[in-house]
Amino acid sequence: MLDQIHLLAAVTLLGVLEQAYFFLQVIYARRAFGISPPKISGPPEFERIFRAQVNSSEYFPIFLALLWQAGLFFHQGLAAALGLLYLYARYCYFMGYKTSSSERLAPIYFSTGVLWILIAASVLGILHFCLSHYLGLNVLQLLTA
Repeated sequence: MLDQIHLLAAVTLLGVLEQAYFFLQVIYARRAFGISPPKISGPPEFERIFRAQVNSSEYFPIFLALLWQAGLFFHQGLAAALGLLYLYARYCYFMGYKTSSSERLAPIYFSTGVLWILIAASVLGILHFCLSHYLGLNVLQLLTA
């Protein structure tokens, strides 16, 4: 069983570490700009870092759910590779947003595209499972026949 999920687990761990890095960046920015919690406003430099972290945190549960669904029902290797692409795009998003709000756009569009591919892989995998498990239809066999 573990050989079927080890890549997904590794990408999940990298994602958690990335989220921790983003959290630390907000802590460092709070100290640098003298902004104590619960304040969330301050200089634009702080607000961009704060928003980048919050936006990344909001999408993280969606990413995890899609990563695991696509990996379990479609293909672990493809899902893990897409997961790495997503995490890299999110890192680029964070670093770009930290610099300028316009620098976040290309990485956010790319990461959203990766999420859509994970959605498609999840839907196809779950549909194939349901058709074969409940109706005895093997779509892959039908397509190759």
